Amino acid sequence: MGVMEQGKRNRMLLGHDHNSLTWLIIINAVVFVLLKFIAVAYAVSGSASAAADFQTEVVSWFVMPADIHKLGVRPWTILTQMFTHTDVPYLVGSLLWLWCFGYIMQDLTGNRKLIPVYIYGGLAGALFFELTMYAVPALRSHIPTAAYYNAGAPVMAIAVAVTVLSPRYRIFPMIQGGLPLWILTLIFVAIDATFAGTNLAVAIAHLAAAGIGYLFVNRLRHGQDLGKWMDDLLTWTDNLFNPEKKHQPRSSHQTHFYKATRQPFHKTSNITQQRIDEILDKINQEGYHFLTEEEKEFLKRASEQKDI
Repeated sequence: MGVMEQGKRNRMLLGHDHNSLTWLIIINAVVFVLLKFIAVAYAVSGSASAAADFQTEVVSWFVMPADIHKLGVRPWTILTQMFTHTDVPYLVGSLLWLWCFGYIMQDLTGNRKLIPVYIYGGLAGALFFELTMYAVPALRSHIPTAAYYNAGAPVMAIAVAVTVLSPRYRIFPMIQGGLPLWILTLIFVAIDATFAGTNLAVAIAHLAAAGIGYLFVNRLRHGQDLGKWMDDLLTWTDNLFNPEKKHQPRSSHQTHFYKATRQPFHKTSNITQQRIDEILDKINQEGYHFLTEEEKEFLKRASEQKDI
């Protein structure tokens, strides 16, 4: 097998370390289980108002309130709302779509773009939900009791991002060569509109998240990675709590080896397994499209050498 084929097939799976998709699924599931565990504790207390007390005293600290004054008291709900689910059907649906589109995004862009798109989509949805609640007169009467939560907006952002990035991406290849990704996205949008369409503020929130997904890919194509600062922050945090994993930069002579060629002063790196592993790891983390020309040329020469 050539090195290029090996790089393309060496994809991030749910069990791999530092897999962004794995962490997103775990966080959503853990928050749901935690809320259900607390709900059971309230239920067995025997109080007649157990369900109402649970919503007021627990769930309200996870979901984002429409009331701007309540939001000022609980500002962290801007983040927690995108990981909060209270019903099993919504949780299962969100995680299935997240796994589907998230896996494709990792396949196309590597491991470092998924979390930024998820977070940006969730924040955009939250912002436009608040704006819509206050901007539409018919919704203002619901502000004191309305709340916004679940992973609908983040998943919408991811779905649109991967579709814009590669609309002809094929899924289910065993079905007549595969189904184009854009068809799956249309199915998802139709299902989402069925549930979100009953609430104007939620529908606009998801539309805003879709716009963020498009914007992220558009900027990426122009060489601007809107999620780089977020990835750097996650890396810094991981290094802070795992000092033994902190990356120690190595000098050039430790990772590159050169040999003379017919052209004077032209250096060509020797093909070493260490260098191959480093490039394949970069493909897993960032995607093949983010390799430098030198790295692509190196993989090509390595592939040709292995095919001999």
